[in-house]
Amino acid sequence: MMTVLYNLLIHLFSPVLLGLLYWPKRGKPGFGRRWPEHLGLVPAPEQQNPVWLHAVSVGEMVAATPLIKALKAEYPELPILVTTTTRTGADQADKLGDLIEHRYAPLDFPWAVALFLRRINPRALLIMETELWPNWLAACGQKQLPVIVLNARLSARSAARYQRFHGIFRLLSANISHIACQHRDDADRFSDLGLPREKLSVTGSIKFDIDYDDEVRRQGQALREKLGEQRPVWIAASTHEGEDEQLLAAHRTLLQSQPQALLMLVPRHPQRFNQVAELVTRQGFTLSRRTLPASTVSAQVYLGDTMGELPVMLAAADVAFIGGSLIKHGGHNLLEPAVLGKPVLTGPSVFNFNDIYQQLKNNDGLITIHDCHSLAETLTSLFKDGERCIRIGSNASRVVEKNRGSITKSIDIIMQFI
Repeated sequence: MMTVLYNLLIHLFSPVLLGLLYWPKRGKPGFGRRWPEHLGLVPAPEQQNPVWLHAVSVGEMVAATPLIKALKAEYPELPILVTTTTRTGADQADKLGDLIEHRYAPLDFPWAVALFLRRINPRALLIMETELWPNWLAACGQKQLPVIVLNARLSARSAARYQRFHGIFRLLSANISHIACQHRDDADRFSDLGLPREKLSVTGSIKFDIDYDDEVRRQGQALREKLGEQRPVWIAASTHEGEDEQLLAAHRTLLQSQPQALLMLVPRHPQRFNQVAELVTRQGFTLSRRTLPASTVSAQVYLGDTMGELPVMLAAADVAFIGGSLIKHGGHNLLEPAVLGKPVLTGPSVFNFNDIYQQLKNNDGLITIHDCHSLAETLTSLFKDGERCIRIGSNASRVVEKNRGSITKSIDIIMQFI
């Protein structure tokens, strides 16, 4: 009965769902001729019977990338088909080249899922984090396909929500073969909801296995030379609406004591690039953009208006602020600057990465700021005390090294099922 009600509702609200996915927005990349793939109308894969790995968007795809590379290094003949829901996720997947094939994921209409599975014929489904859809899981269960959830998190708030609708969780979990959790707390919450302990393991966060090759560091150094090696450079990465004004206010204060300072401002979403550029110039800052070949030497703000180049820009900076944290969004990946040995600054909203936040904070690899005033004070202090800046960055890097190993554990679990 619950399945019938769910399918009735998703069809009833399908115009709204499709509108959210396809409605054009300024700067938002479209799906082009590939939009029917969301309805299960996908080309058959070049290699038969692949492992299907789903990563909904950019963040999940970034986390999945080292896992995919490790899987292919150990099992080079294993075909892997990656699905994403978003175009930006697809663009991130394209960077893996011939290691994978990419398709857009079917929306959770039962007929779309059935068509997708018939055309792809996967041997297993790997889901990054906790993207659980009832019809996906039911269809995999009917075909006796293993379903493995990787890098899984379950917050106390989400667990309480599932507890209120326990029937829905039972419907979801019945067809899950195994859940590899980031932390013991996550496994305990899944267990409290009724998932058998033998279906649970704790592998740590795949995000700690992040690494950047020498080419990223080389490009970062080349960018820094272009920006000016002697000037103080800080980056505000993955910013959201409501944060940029605060960041620019902090930069204005910083310029009073460090007139050569440069802010590298990188909005989270590409549709905001032009909007943020207008904000910067309206506030009287001199602006340079990554997509324009203008000189950066005299710029006060450098706008990172490209996708997929954040690691290079992080490598070029002295200090990194991670956005989504001065508003109630929950923050973004704090490990991307940490692995590069950069001091990490964040606002107080970090509920999406609370464990990582606590580890960095407890090991003096991170500083929490609360508003533009404390941000300006912190930046001024760090740029005046280079040794402290280096020490905090080194501490952050050591936290990453200490927690590596999730990918090896995850691969061991995957191979038990495929």
